[in-house]
Amino acid sequence: MKVLMFGWEFPPHITGGLGTACYGMTQGLSKADVEVLFVVPKAYGDEDQEAIKLVNASDIKISITGTEKENFLDKVTFIEVGSNLIPYVGPEDFAKVMELAKLRSLSKSTSVFQEEFKFSGKYGTNLLEEVSRYALVGATLAKEMDFDVIHAHDWLTYPAGIAAKQISGKPLVVHMHATEFDRSGENVNPQVFDIEKSGMEAADRVITVSNFTRKIVIDRYGIDPNKVITVHNAVEPSNKTDMDPVERKVDEKVVTFLGRITFQKGPEYFIEAAYKVLKKDPNVRFVMAGTGDMLNKMVRRVARLGIGTRFHFTGFLKGDDVDKMYALSDVYVMPSVSEPFGISPLEAVRSNVPVVISRQSGVSEVLTHAIKINFWDVDALADAIYGLLHYPAMNKMIEKYGPQELEKLKWERAALQIKDVYLQVV
Repeated sequence: MKVLMFGWEFPPHITGGLGTACYGMTQGLSKADVEVLFVVPKAYGDEDQEAIKLVNASDIKISITGTEKENFLDKVTFIEVGSNLIPYVGPEDFAKVMELAKLRSLSKSTSVFQEEFKFSGKYGTNLLEEVSRYALVGATLAKEMDFDVIHAHDWLTYPAGIAAKQISGKPLVVHMHATEFDRSGENVNPQVFDIEKSGMEAADRVITVSNFTRKIVIDRYGIDPNKVITVHNAVEPSNKTDMDPVERKVDEKVVTFLGRITFQKGPEYFIEAAYKVLKKDPNVRFVMAGTGDMLNKMVRRVARLGIGTRFHFTGFLKGDDVDKMYALSDVYVMPSVSEPFGISPLEAVRSNVPVVISRQSGVSEVLTHAIKINFWDVDALADAIYGLLHYPAMNKMIEKYGPQELEKLKWERAALQIKDVYLQVV
């Protein structure tokens, strides 16, 4: 079986959990005898292609002409977005993109449709312009490549998936890693909502990363429950066996938050809990690793609470720095307001770090040996952190049984479930 898969990022060039999930998923699919043609806006040449064939959209010459071009453009939505819509990075200012009416007025000889479009591969000022061109690349590839099924990840690639289905007639599977409700709460951008809804309506199957997300897809988007299937994310055993021991230069215990500093991740609850813990035990250090639109607000809040000497902001971490941060941590905390899944707690458990997670997360469905709290309950969060720092029996139980749970949460197993979805629609 051959899959034409659309994603926006692929390791080592990632900005969040989506790229990590795509890597693990494609590794698992390769072991299930599924050949993946993975399309990214920009390939850098140092990606691991042992399990997949990576297709660089920047090398594809768009070849839609005549009536095909006009019919396709009628079904593409071009929008203006704000920084809160960026799925895996911090705030950036976006320029306005061209409206659909302007694109319709372009002549058939315009270079947009005859030349390669060099994607930045980033979430920059021309993000939506790149999404639009990426959809055209998707249609072009659908005409030129041989495949059995299309698989598109998150809203940035849904237009490409729809275009590929329209051109090829092949079945479409869309993967919902995070909804607009997760990113923005009730302040949903209706245009992005429409792209997500259109992608799921056009799809033959919708894969959600948790039952938590499946319920949102059904209740908020009105998608037929019969075609929405949950496949939980996973984590692979660490291959960092050659990593040098991390030197710990502080005597205090370390409690870590690692993720985007945005509304969705609940960073303010982490800070308020830190303040409560420090009032009982000042010999603790708290780390907030990441970046996002709430970063400056969080720095100011830490300053106002007077806990700056015990609180550290690292900025965005990736690669070995993430593993080093886990190695330094005594407790990992994910107080997300709305978390479709959350791979980082699994990575922490893999590093033998006990975790505290919100009940409003998909990972809470599969991780039994973790302390679970409601994201808004700062007192419960502070108690959980304090307990893990001061009661060794509780800590040891989670350290003992947590890694055993990971045996059930491997990408190879998740890939078999995804392959079964393919078989349902092919």
